[in-house]
Amino acid sequence: MTDRLLFEYAVVRIMPRVEREEFVNTGVVLFCAKQRFLQLKYKVDAPRILALCPKADVEEIRTYLMAFEQICLGKPGAGPIALLPLAGRFRWLTATRSTIVQTSKVHPGLCLDAAEMLDKIFEQQVL
Repeated sequence: MTDRLLFEYAVVRIMPRVEREEFVNTGVVLFCAKQRFLQLKYKVDAPRILALCPKADVEEIRTYLMAFEQICLGKPGAGPIALLPLAGRFRWLTATRSTIVQTSKVHPGLCLDAAEMLDKIFEQQVL
């Protein structure tokens, strides 16, 4: 028997010009039901975003990512989605959309510690 737990994650991408389908990996959202864990870790790399789209509003992008983070944390001021159970919030955050902030497909894995795994995937996919 293993102590490793199922988790799911998606890479958060900034796509400043949706029609061009170019993106910058900016974060990772990770969900582990058994550890009651749902968190977003992100870094806004303004020079890389502006290289794709010099007119991109980096502050607006930061605002969108902060909203994602508030939903992950279940903050009441983040609207009705933030009040959903963890799994519902994760599914909403990772739903396919055609906006500046998008996510990859959801990927599963096994881990002992969800927070450590979030850091590891963030380093591999974003930094």
